[in-house]
Amino acid sequence: MKKFFSTIQNIFSIEELRVRILNTLGFLIIFRLGSFVVLPGVDPSKLQESAGGIFGLLDTFLGGAFSNASIFGLGIMPYISASIVLQLLTVAVPYFQKLQKEGDSGRKKITQITRVLTIAITLAQGVSYLTVAIPAEAIVLENRTLFTMAAVIILTAGTIFCMWLGEKITDKGIGNGISMLIMIGIISRFPGSLVAEGLSRGMSQMLIFIIEIVALFFVVMGVVLLTQAVRRIPVQYAKQVVGNKVYGGQRQYIPLKVNASGVMPIIFAQSLMFLPAMIAGLWADDSDLAQYVGATFSNIQSWQYNLVFAILIILFTFFYTAITVNPNQIADDMKRNGGFIPGIKPGKQTSEFIDNVLTRITLPGSFFLAIVAILPAFAMTAGVNTGFAQFYGGTSLLIMVGVILDTLQQIESYLLMRHYDGLMKSGRLKGRAQNAAVA
Repeated sequence: MKKFFSTIQNIFSIEELRVRILNTLGFLIIFRLGSFVVLPGVDPSKLQESAGGIFGLLDTFLGGAFSNASIFGLGIMPYISASIVLQLLTVAVPYFQKLQKEGDSGRKKITQITRVLTIAITLAQGVSYLTVAIPAEAIVLENRTLFTMAAVIILTAGTIFCMWLGEKITDKGIGNGISMLIMIGIISRFPGSLVAEGLSRGMSQMLIFIIEIVALFFVVMGVVLLTQAVRRIPVQYAKQVVGNKVYGGQRQYIPLKVNASGVMPIIFAQSLMFLPAMIAGLWADDSDLAQYVGATFSNIQSWQYNLVFAILIILFTFFYTAITVNPNQIADDMKRNGGFIPGIKPGKQTSEFIDNVLTRITLPGSFFLAIVAILPAFAMTAGVNTGFAQFYGGTSLLIMVGVILDTLQQIESYLLMRHYDGLMKSGRLKGRAQNAAVA
C-alpha cells in the first residue's frame, strides 16, 4: 500500500503528466454531462429504457445517452463506423493504400475523409434514431418535420463535438481519446448494475453475489491474458561496418499478438446476428419457420444464437487478422533492414514462416475470443441480471480492459522516462499500441 501511494505521488509530481490527467478528466466530465442534456422537443419522462439487441448495446457504449435521447444520442459511434469503412477501403482500394503509404500527409487526408464520412453517416443514422428509438408520445412538438430537421442537426453537432473531445484527449490528455469516450460510457453503467445485482440477491443470497464477483474477477484476468498474450519471433540483424563503427548485430523480436484483431470480430459478428431476426420478421405472419427463426435469434441465451455467434467470431478473427497483419510486408521490411529469422531464409520463406505462426496462434485466440463473447449469455442463464451480465465478457469488457491497459502503459512510460519506479513491481505493461519489433 505504501508503494501504491508513493506511485500516485510520483504521477502527480510530473507536471506534464499531471496536466494531461486533469485535462482528460475535464474532457470526460464534459462528455458525461452532455449525455444528460435531452434534445429540445422531447419529454424525458416518456422515454423508455433500451431493451436488449442493438439498442441495448449502443446504450451501453454511450453510457445511457442513447436511451436518454440526449444531444450525444449517437455519440462517437458514427465515427467508429466511418473508421471501419475507411480501414476496409484501405485494404481493397488502391487509392487509399497509396494514401496510407504517404506518411503524415496521407494520414491527414484519411482523417479528413473519415470526418466527412462521419457527418454523412450521422445524418443518415440521426433520422433512423428519431424514428425508431424515440417513442412518438415523447415528442412534444406538433411540427414533426421541423423537429426532425432540428434534432438531426443537433445530433450531428453532438457527434462532431464528441469527435473533437476524443481528439483533444489524444492531443492534450493521456491518449486514446475515442476509445476513452467509449470506455467511460461503459464504466458509467457498472456501479448501477452492480448495486442492482446486489439488491436483487439480498442478504439471503449474499454468498451467490460474492461468487459472482469472484467469477467476474477471474473473467477479467482471463481477458487481460488474452489482450496481453504475444508470440515473440526472434530476429537477428547482421553487423554492418561503417567507417570505424560497427552497427547492428543485436537480436530483436517481432511480437505477434494472439488476439491481433481486438474487438472487431465481435462487432462485425454482432452486427450480422441481427439480420436473421429482421429478415424472419418480414414473413413472421405467413410462416411458422420464420416465427421460430425470429424468436430463436432474438434470444441471446439460445444455444443456436450463441453457436452461430461463436462461429462468426472465429471466421471474422481470421479475416480481420489477415487484413491487419501482412506477413509479406513484415518479411520485406526485415530484408530491407538486414534482419532475418535464425534458420529461415529471408524473403518468401520468412513470409511463409510468419504466416504459419500467425495461423497457429490465431486459432486458439479466436476460440478464446468466441468464449469471451458468449459468456454474458451463460451469466444470464445462471441468473445474473442482464445489465450486470454484460460485464462478464463481450465487447464491453474487451474495450474496458484494452483501454485501461493502454492508459496504464502511457502513465508507465512517463514514470520510467522521469526515472521513477513503474506501476508494476516486475515486468512492463504492454498495451495494444505496440511497436512491430521491440528490443
